[in-house]
Amino acid sequence: MSTPYRICVVCTGNICRSPMAELILRRRFEDAGLADQVEIDSAGTTAWEVGNPADPRTLAALRGHGVDGPDLDAHRARVFERSWFAERDLVLAADHGHYSTLRRLAPTPKDRDKVAMLRSFDPAGVPEAEQGMDDPWYGDDDSFETTYAEVVGAADGVVEHVRDQLSH
Repeated sequence: MSTPYRICVVCTGNICRSPMAELILRRRFEDAGLADQVEIDSAGTTAWEVGNPADPRTLAALRGHGVDGPDLDAHRARVFERSWFAERDLVLAADHGHYSTLRRLAPTPKDRDKVAMLRSFDPAGVPEAEQGMDDPWYGDDDSFETTYAEVVGAADGVVEHVRDQLSH
């Protein structure tokens, strides 16, 4: 485990699901008093959106729920790089395709073990087959609200997992 504990959230283009989760988790760790011990970033599995800001609908959903700040507008999409495994303690996949891609990219078995589905941390116990989050980019504003609810559902579980890891 590194100091600080480092988390990367990964989706396809790094403009919808992963930046939304990054920003929600960042606020949750701040609220938990762990912001100085945890760093959160995000990336995509493709280069399709590299350099682009978060989707405006992502930002609207976040702001609509009171998540705001300069880091929302500062986001720029990037691609997850294999070398990052050495610098991350937890890599959270938005869907099963990302999970498989990240596990294939992992250079070692230890690095593969760092990859988890974001929704696997939902205390409601989302079945494994249902843990993938649909890409809201293809939908309407309601799709972004669904993504927001899915991330929020898992956020406290991620915080508790990391809190446990930090105490060991």
